Amino acid sequence: MELKIQVVQLDSDLPLPKPAQQGDAGVDLYASENVTLDPGGGRALVPTGVAVAIPQGYAGFVQPRSGLALRHGVTCLNSPGLIDSGYRGELKVVLVNTDPKQAFEVRRGERIAQLVVQKVAVVAFEKVEQLPDSERGQRGFGSTGR
Repeated sequence: MELKIQVVQLDSDLPLPKPAQQGDAGVDLYASENVTLDPGGGRALVPTGVAVAIPQGYAGFVQPRSGLALRHGVTCLNSPGLIDSGYRGELKVVLVNTDPKQAFEVRRGERIAQLVVQKVAVVAFEKVEQLPDSERGQRGFGSTGR
């Protein structure tokens, strides 16, 4: 099933979001500015040059590119970044450089993140005095092993 998403190209020199390969779940987002990420946690809010209208009942999730993470230690700080269906501003990505020694130069036009659009449930919370039992119960972090 193909979901149509309206997009405004705020920077006409950059490509529209698109998957790198046919069948990919995510579409690439591109940096519209040059940015330097200092080593050891340097971060920046990097604009992408696009704004989108995600349909109601869906949400966008901005996720890191695995190659940037593996080769340079650059990832998305608030991953996944949530884009609600009502948001109409420019998509921006919070990048962070985890490399302890090397700065990273984000170049204009470089693929910096991926956007995955997924159907989301509309939820309504119901106040109760007690939750139903489950096999896991209240066992939390690390309760199933290493």
